[in-house]
Amino acid sequence: MNDLPHVLDRDVLIRADRALVFRYFTDSERWARWWGAGSTIEPRPGGALLIRYPEGTTARGEVVELEAPARIVFTYGFDSGQPIAVGSSLVTITLHEEPRGTVVRLRHAFATAAPRDQHVQGWRYQLAVFARVVADEQHAEAAAVADRWFAAWTEPDAGKRAAAFAACAADAVEFRDQHSCVVGRDEVTAHAGAAQRFMPGIRLQRLGDARQCQGTALVDWQLVDGAGKVLGRGSNVFTLAPDGRIAAAVGLWAKPA
Repeated sequence: MNDLPHVLDRDVLIRADRALVFRYFTDSERWARWWGAGSTIEPRPGGALLIRYPEGTTARGEVVELEAPARIVFTYGFDSGQPIAVGSSLVTITLHEEPRGTVVRLRHAFATAAPRDQHVQGWRYQLAVFARVVADEQHAEAAAVADRWFAAWTEPDAGKRAAAFAACAADAVEFRDQHSCVVGRDEVTAHAGAAQRFMPGIRLQRLGDARQCQGTALVDWQLVDGAGKVLGRGSNVFTLAPDGRIAAAVGLWAKPA
């Protein structure tokens, strides 16, 4: 399709592993999570794809290229013929790895400018939805990751503490709160050891569910002493790495009542 000179380009960063992002082009169940119930895709060149939007509008196309885990190309158009007919435009999506996650690079080519302009907001929204649903799967265990982080801070044994942080935090993890400004897992591990030395027996406990969106999680907590007395409460904002571990955390202490 060489007669499509009017192009819409858009990039988004998804805080997820590239292999997982690509599965949304090869699995109809995941494809439907993105587009809407009843949407399907046949993951092969020449395979049919159906997009069934939540309000009932349908679009169709055909897979032109599929290169795991980096690229998909497909035709796209609406069953109604408006604003573009089935097969009359071409979508190219490429996936690029970077330390924060996967850059999704979209190029949608049209024969004329008017439908291109009509799709600007549509793709702005749909790629945001895509980022959310992929991150929801990648970081489904955000509460458990937060629990491991809190447990590591309250582990008195140095070896076990180092192993606990390795399981839940990236090598270059950053942590900041009113008592902390440290970068690197070794630094965080040592800082947590100092907390145990000066406040032996303290424990961090998660309060309620973790709230996660697009790789950022908000988790409430309380700090208790060995007798169970509450010493303070607050919230952590976690930035999650593509592999699900913690890349950065900021602790926000609540003001005393």
